[in-house]
Amino acid sequence: MGFDHPEMPPEVPPDGLPLGRLAFLATVAAGVGGIALAPRISGAVNSAISGASSALGGLAPPSGWRIYAVASPMPTFDPRTYTLAIDGQVSHPLTLGWKEVAALPGEHQDSTFHCVTGWTVKDVHWHGVRLRTIFDHAQPLANAHALQFVSAEVPYIDYLTKQQSLLADVMLAYEMDGKPLTREHGSPLRLVIPDMYGYKGVKWLDRINLVPQAGDGYWELLGYDRDAWVGHSNGY
Repeated sequence: MGFDHPEMPPEVPPDGLPLGRLAFLATVAAGVGGIALAPRISGAVNSAISGASSALGGLAPPSGWRIYAVASPMPTFDPRTYTLAIDGQVSHPLTLGWKEVAALPGEHQDSTFHCVTGWTVKDVHWHGVRLRTIFDHAQPLANAHALQFVSAEVPYIDYLTKQQSLLADVMLAYEMDGKPLTREHGSPLRLVIPDMYGYKGVKWLDRINLVPQAGDGYWELLGYDRDAWVGHSNGY
């Protein structure tokens, strides 16, 4: 994919570690089992973020967001070539171009974004597509009890149960605060699930597979909880 967005942020620094990844690696360095100690280590993680922010410039926006990535460079978006695939346990597999995604019925919501390391961004205004709209077109089969969300940022994946995906405030967002998603926020499409911590919100989304059951995503394989309910998981 190519990228023509006028607000493209700086490339990932030469060491290959964007700001958020430094923070997460600080967490993982405490030990895989140590993820259950998230409230106790979040202060140290946030200190690591603060110490790195001046060196990483545009990857530490002043809005309160901290940018997380597990690979570099971050994925790029070209509306001429982008596709969103929906397949797996469905009656009608779909491959939607960007114009088709943008033409799906959209909805707005305001919600708070929670990171497992302890920071939040309040009143984020999202616009996007509900998963039920996707289901209306793809028609999940009876044994499709979960969704696998696949990012263009290889190897990032994560899962929700079908029941979780149908919560009232879950969406595939393509706008944030009245503007198209920027590259660092997952352009063109990211999963938003406000009741769970941010690592569940797969960015740079390019595929949804309907599967019989949920599995472990990228961070779950490193010790995070599969069901990342805010305030009730990862040691909180």
